[in-house]
Amino acid sequence: MVPVYTENATICYHCGEIGWKEGFFFDEKYFCCAGCKTVYDILNKNGLCNYYQLNISPGQNQRSIVRPEKFAFLEDAQLSEQLIKYRNGQYVQVCFYLPQVHCSSCLWLLENLHQMHNGISNSRVDFAHKEVTLQFNEKEISLKQVAELLTGIGYEPYISLHDLNKKPKKYYNKHRIYRLGVAGFCLGNIMLLSFPEYLSVVDNPEQVQLTPWFRYLSLLLAIPVFFFSAQEFFIQGWKGLRSGFLNIDAPIALAIFICFVRSIYEITTQTGPGYLDSMAGIVFFMLIGRILQDRTQQSLTFDRDYTSYFPIAVHKIVDGKELPAALPNLRAGDRVAIHAQEIIPADGLLLRGDAEIDYSFVTGESVPVPKAISELIYAGGRQVGGKIELLLVKDVSQSYLTRLWNQSSKGKDTDHRDSFLHPLARYFTAILFTLTAIAGIYWWFADPAQLWPVVTAMLIVACPCALLLSATFTNGHVVRAFDRAGFFLRDFSILEKLLPITHIVFDKTGTITNNHIFDITHSGDPLTNAQRQLLSKVALQSNHPLSRAVGEWLGGQNDLLDNFRETPGKGMEAWVEDTYIKMGSPEFVWGTALKTVKGSIVAYKIDSQKEGFFMLRNHYRKGVFQSLKKLSKRYRLAVVSGDNDSEKETLQSLLGSDAILLFNQSPHDKLAFIKDLQQKGAKVLMIGDGLNDAAALSQSDVGIAVTDQVNNFSPACDGILEASKLQRLNGYLLMASSGRRIILFSFIISILYNLIGLSFAASGTLTPLVAAILMPSSSISIILITWLGVQLRGSVLLGNSFRVV
Repeated sequence: MVPVYTENATICYHCGEIGWKEGFFFDEKYFCCAGCKTVYDILNKNGLCNYYQLNISPGQNQRSIVRPEKFAFLEDAQLSEQLIKYRNGQYVQVCFYLPQVHCSSCLWLLENLHQMHNGISNSRVDFAHKEVTLQFNEKEISLKQVAELLTGIGYEPYISLHDLNKKPKKYYNKHRIYRLGVAGFCLGNIMLLSFPEYLSVVDNPEQVQLTPWFRYLSLLLAIPVFFFSAQEFFIQGWKGLRSGFLNIDAPIALAIFICFVRSIYEITTQTGPGYLDSMAGIVFFMLIGRILQDRTQQSLTFDRDYTSYFPIAVHKIVDGKELPAALPNLRAGDRVAIHAQEIIPADGLLLRGDAEIDYSFVTGESVPVPKAISELIYAGGRQVGGKIELLLVKDVSQSYLTRLWNQSSKGKDTDHRDSFLHPLARYFTAILFTLTAIAGIYWWFADPAQLWPVVTAMLIVACPCALLLSATFTNGHVVRAFDRAGFFLRDFSILEKLLPITHIVFDKTGTITNNHIFDITHSGDPLTNAQRQLLSKVALQSNHPLSRAVGEWLGGQNDLLDNFRETPGKGMEAWVEDTYIKMGSPEFVWGTALKTVKGSIVAYKIDSQKEGFFMLRNHYRKGVFQSLKKLSKRYRLAVVSGDNDSEKETLQSLLGSDAILLFNQSPHDKLAFIKDLQQKGAKVLMIGDGLNDAAALSQSDVGIAVTDQVNNFSPACDGILEASKLQRLNGYLLMASSGRRIILFSFIISILYNLIGLSFAASGTLTPLVAAILMPSSSISIILITWLGVQLRGSVLLGNSFRVV
């Protein structure tokens, strides 16, 4: 297949990339690279081109070349066994994480893998978690071949060290589901048995005979609700009291207990029907709210560690041969081969090869660092050049990366006693007990027979379940609104922690800037089209990301050059079409530095006659500066970066003189900066992306990890934010404030219901019918108010569409 060259921008039929000039024309369709063409050819031969009918250009770009033996470790029986979910001697079931899954076409293609290979019998995709579960016949296709098949069609499995001995994900509290089911079943039947009595207006002999039976049946149904479904309220309430803290569960447990005890008394003495339906209703609605809380963040992992970042195996050199070796089995003194784009698994000395290490995830420095022979290379860096060999000096678990990760604040306070709900609960309980005592004293003197009914009725009708419901449902709706807008929180408590924030600290590289995109400008005499092509050919031969960025920006062809030589970390030179080209750092090309220019420079010289340079600056994410300006009106902002200070003047002019800008900051420096702010009384929100931010993210009051793929690796954090949604940060913070106001408003509404109910109870006229009306109407009103309030505010602040569910 001969490459085609187009002067006009053409859209790749497979991946939809626009702007490429060199590509392939095949089957009357244009493709940006040989990889995209190959994937189309595979799908076409297997009759799977409906893939392109479901979405326009649904594929992933295939320019990255996957090393042939990348999945050789899957042939190791010990390693593969830990990845396999089920095996019966013939069929094998395995689950792979595929971060490339993004649309319905992906779903359709992956569930039709059996048409591409007869050995695959079944494939099922979990779209939310970007996982595919495959069942295949191991006599016809191996696990390695399955991984290579997926890679060949653009869905390379992401297999990390974390996958070894990985525990199954727990998406819900199974026991709480059981308790909810029991409570719901019993509530429905108790209400059904109580309904005739509520509506009875005359004495009916038949009803009089059935009434005791209905009441005892209701009591029988209430027993599992009290002893099984409601147990977590009693347990949590008792734990709070033992520690000297009155939490929201204590008054709820008290209301449930009083409902049950008084109902037993009334039913056994034949003095009334009791309040069993109210008791079951309290338990049922409370469990619904808590299950909503459980299910909020099913698909994301917030407690990630370095094992999620590391590969499952590397190639260990034994007797001159490269053999797959699991990372847990590596020891100091082993020799390992690290190929292009692979992670350094442990600290080691460079033995062979030209090392260009990308430490952006560890230090924040965006420019790869060249390393010399015998120089120490730290774990966590990524080799961007060719193959290198290392002599490990430490085990994986003792390397710099692991020590850095362990600095994350293990003892971070997880006690939510500072929640504004708990003071409200204490005041609510104190006022309720006071009013109940006053009413009790009054009836003690007025009519002692009414004392017990009035006191118990007041405690029942004034149950603070509406307060907890308002908080649970409001926070649940807010977190779901955040989910739809690309912001995922660990749990509901983070919403309250966002409210007192005074300082927002940003990392730069990969957070407010995009690591993979540069803003490039050319300085020097204008280049002809021929000269641009010559420079592009040379630049694209390099392994250095800055040179390759220049080559792609120039838009030339990536032809293999025979007369090419690269000096790692300095530059390259080549003869192209009888023209001598030299590119790289100013010192390498010209023998002198550009001291007056700040930023990343790629200099060039053409035949010692024409020279110039390309300036590469960080590409800031869309809308980030507009968002920062809005935030600066309410918060003190800071940018703390491990990168150089080439962008200092730009950031200072955009953020204002009040903004704190710190550069060349190590992970320890970032952590110390956060601690210093907190010691001065500041409440800090930290926003970063890399491992270098892990300790600072954990130390801060709220730590948010920014990532281009929310399911990909990110540091342990309180929340994960899609990078493209960083511009909405001000809207998220305003939405959190709106959530509290909605809770307070709904609480006021519930207070009105309680006042009405207390007035009936204190007067001694509260009947089961009135209680049956007040209890559910209060809860339903709270649910409707919280849903409507969050929907309206979310549509304004987050741009979410109005949804019924």
